[in-house]
Amino acid sequence: MSTLPTSPTDDAVARTADLYERVRHVVPAVEWAAFAEDVEAILALKQQKDAVVLAHNYQTPEIFHCVSDIVGDSLALAREAQHVDAEVIVLAGVHFMAETAKLLNPAKRVLVPDLRAGCSLAESITAADVRGLRAQHPGVPVVTYVNTSAEVKAESDICCTSGNAVAVIESLGTDRVIMIPDEFLARNVAAQTGVEVITWPGRCEVHERFTPGDVRQLRAEHPEALVLAHPECSPEVVAEAHGSGSTAQMLDLVQVRRPPQVALITECSMSDNVSAQHPDIDFVRPCNICPHMRRSTLGTIRRALETGTHEVTVPDDVAERARRAVERMLAL
Repeated sequence: MSTLPTSPTDDAVARTADLYERVRHVVPAVEWAAFAEDVEAILALKQQKDAVVLAHNYQTPEIFHCVSDIVGDSLALAREAQHVDAEVIVLAGVHFMAETAKLLNPAKRVLVPDLRAGCSLAESITAADVRGLRAQHPGVPVVTYVNTSAEVKAESDICCTSGNAVAVIESLGTDRVIMIPDEFLARNVAAQTGVEVITWPGRCEVHERFTPGDVRQLRAEHPEALVLAHPECSPEVVAEAHGSGSTAQMLDLVQVRRPPQVALITECSMSDNVSAQHPDIDFVRPCNICPHMRRSTLGTIRRALETGTHEVTVPDDVAERARRAVERMLAL
């Protein structure tokens, strides 16, 4: 009795069945059939090109769990970028993250899959703006969120992430700082530290859309859910949640507390990625999508590895000063 011939897609699905097990809780089989060939190609290309893929927590599960070598929040990626043992780094995230990886690995090729993967926070402030703030507030240290361009980092004293912002502010031993560009993160940090924080009117286009009413409704409809908000949300939203933290801190809380139900007030893929690791936990998804993070796809990552695009460079004079601000943060 004859059997029907298999297609290349069917073969790729069969060969990647072990990888699909990692994400089957959040990725339907019909979608995996569209992903499998790219997954196989990326794994082969990484070997051929001596490359690694770094992926932010907001990347989709098929990227985060199946083709990435290093995953995490901005702080984790910044730390691990220093220890990469490969000639090429592909940053599945947004442009400022690729710049940070380049700052810490100046001799390596750093690629970003799509040059349009920007960030509303990074676009909200320029190096000239920072110099203007310094002129208005002479002697006040400038703490800059990593969600900024290398040019802005170069004008700063030290960088921070949402995960270490409190520690960075407290390490300065001053009662007044300029914290840019995320207004909400700065206000949340000020509330935690008691330090006077001079803010800048930058906001994350994902997190600013959440409202206190959203959280109150969520808690009313899901009284058993542990509600965790990202500190890029407004202080009013954070106050309505059970807790707040960076994406890595959220993951740690979920893993330690193991609640039956969780709601993460942040970008959608974060919930998908944690849910894939913890299928026994019910995730309520009151999420917003970051259009920039979604520009990294299996297809664009594959193309980056095949063609060497798009390479990220930072001028030497900017890189030296920006690297100093990032390294001061990492030294903590």
